[in-house]
Amino acid sequence: VSLQRVGGGSVTLFFLSETAPTSAYSSPARSLGDTGITPLSPSHIVNDTDSSVSEQQAFLVVVAIDFGTTSSGYAYSFTKEPECIHVMRRWEGGDPGVSNQKTPTTILLTPERKFHSFGYAARDFYHDLDPNEAKQWLYLEKFKMKLHTTGDLTMDTDLTAANGKKVKALEIFAYALQYFKEQALKELSDQAGSEFENSDVRWVITVPAIWKQPAKQFMRQAAYQAGLVSPENSEQLIIALEPEAASIYCRKLRLHQMIELSSKAAVNGYSGSDTVGAGFTQAKEHVRRHRQSRTFLVENVIGEIWSELEEGDKYVVVDSGGGTVDLTVHQIRLPEGHLKELYKATGGPYGSLGVDYEFEKLLYKIFGEDFIEQFKIKRPAAWVDLMIAFESRKRAAAPDRTNPLNITLPFSFIDYYKKFRGHSVEHALRKSNVDFVKWSSQGMLRMSPDAMNALFKPTIDSIIEHLRDLFQKPEVSTVKFLFLVGGFAEAPLLQQAVQAAFGDQCRIIIPQDVGLTILKGAVLFGLDPTVIKVRRSPLTYGVGVLNRYVEGKHPPEKLLVKDGTRWCTDVFDKFISADQSVALGELVKRSYTPAKPSQLVIVINIYSSEHDNVSFITDPGVKKCGTLRLDLTGTSGTTVPARREIQTLMQFGDTEIKATAIDIATSKSVKVGIDFLNY
Repeated sequence: VSLQRVGGGSVTLFFLSETAPTSAYSSPARSLGDTGITPLSPSHIVNDTDSSVSEQQAFLVVVAIDFGTTSSGYAYSFTKEPECIHVMRRWEGGDPGVSNQKTPTTILLTPERKFHSFGYAARDFYHDLDPNEAKQWLYLEKFKMKLHTTGDLTMDTDLTAANGKKVKALEIFAYALQYFKEQALKELSDQAGSEFENSDVRWVITVPAIWKQPAKQFMRQAAYQAGLVSPENSEQLIIALEPEAASIYCRKLRLHQMIELSSKAAVNGYSGSDTVGAGFTQAKEHVRRHRQSRTFLVENVIGEIWSELEEGDKYVVVDSGGGTVDLTVHQIRLPEGHLKELYKATGGPYGSLGVDYEFEKLLYKIFGEDFIEQFKIKRPAAWVDLMIAFESRKRAAAPDRTNPLNITLPFSFIDYYKKFRGHSVEHALRKSNVDFVKWSSQGMLRMSPDAMNALFKPTIDSIIEHLRDLFQKPEVSTVKFLFLVGGFAEAPLLQQAVQAAFGDQCRIIIPQDVGLTILKGAVLFGLDPTVIKVRRSPLTYGVGVLNRYVEGKHPPEKLLVKDGTRWCTDVFDKFISADQSVALGELVKRSYTPAKPSQLVIVINIYSSEHDNVSFITDPGVKKCGTLRLDLTGTSGTTVPARREIQTLMQFGDTEIKATAIDIATSKSVKVGIDFLNY
């Protein structure tokens, strides 16, 4: 069956009896005999936004899950009283010096690989196990980064537990989401006084905007597996982008809910010359006093800062978390204050984990990499303990600190080191020549503030450099505000660096409960998903088609002659380009016709690429991400026009994209979601 290409995409039609090509990129037309479609009409875009948005189901409550690299949590709001956002109950456990509105993203499986516990409970249980028994249990932490760093993510990607054993990533993510689902439903049921049905909940899960499409889809698959929603009812789950959620929350801020770092103006009676720390400490006190309530009122007004923004004003959201830093530029569209993404999300793996890696490198330097790696495997629980001790000191680092920071070494570290090396930890420190780190007689590593600040430097430098690049872009040159959000935004060292670099270019604002900003924004997004109107497409999408061969324009190796017609094969017919603005619910339509009128089946292959100048589906970087298969039989009674029209539509929704092919003669249609994991 042959499809002529329409526009420049690749479409392949074939009979079911024929064998598929072996190589993914051999020419579909050539290997399948007569296969191909060809364009019928010029492409056009239909703004059919209403139909997609109006199918809103009535949910009683919105529950948002912020699944973070280092910590996670959920918050919810009843649709009847959207101005109240409730943050989840306090968790059991908790660390000294770390406020536990969220719980660590840690998960423990039994030796039989069954889910045991999550968060503080998982960490504490694992810690209390006998060291030999602990080796059998599977403990995972900071595993979300794997979705960002894996180039060829699939449903079968593995994660490695602390004991070195491998588990399927999808299973772990599903267990974690299932845990949050159960906790949230339990809390809602307790509050309502009766069993709360999952069907009454709209779920929102946040992901970094810079994640590639496969990672975003992976989260959705994990949610299906966890039973949050079913694939048939996919609208019940929204995948929200973290900086967008933060942006929505920042719109609602009142002056007493934020700290302004810039030297531009005094806010709240703090002038810019006060230290960053002072304003932040006062704010933290305020938060601490109100912490018991766990319910945040979001006034249904636009915050003061927002009221200063005018049509077309731009602001940057810097979302700095445990694993990644995400930078997004938004522009205000009045009157409703809708947001428009101006510049596609950028960023990278510059989260606070970078500081932990630097600490590990410091330990390598003092005690030897061979010992540290061995210690992690032989005494995994003690290693977790050491990193917890470091975490609480890491939070005490500040630009103006003068007294040293002490990190307690677990007894088993000191003991194991002596066995391993034959000399003491103290001896290693003396011998290592690492400045600024000394041994204190109470069994602690004593770090000078400079040594601690040095651990932050590489990560903070990367963030500042990335922001500098962003500020060079013409679209970003006139930014009014910079909102610093996410857990790492609590670090005074990062605040000071951002302030020093950009304080004279724009106003720098930190919401008060900065670690919960994304969570609260995600709830607001779930209550009104239409607030984000325009996004930038991260990829170029198109289909493969046959075009009439033009001598001199088309490469000779793409020539295919069928029934006397000369075709150019493998043409990429573009639907939308990378970085193009796409409105929510926007439909792009193309019409194709089978290259051969007698075809019985039509197969349209959808491709994507990160580049925007794609000519052929065989170009480097082009990946197949969907197939539409349309049966053309069953038209005996109707008269089929000589040039049969096959309409192909792509609808760009939230983070999902849906494609549909319709046989105009018979009104038969077939739908498919774009799939980045299974091709």
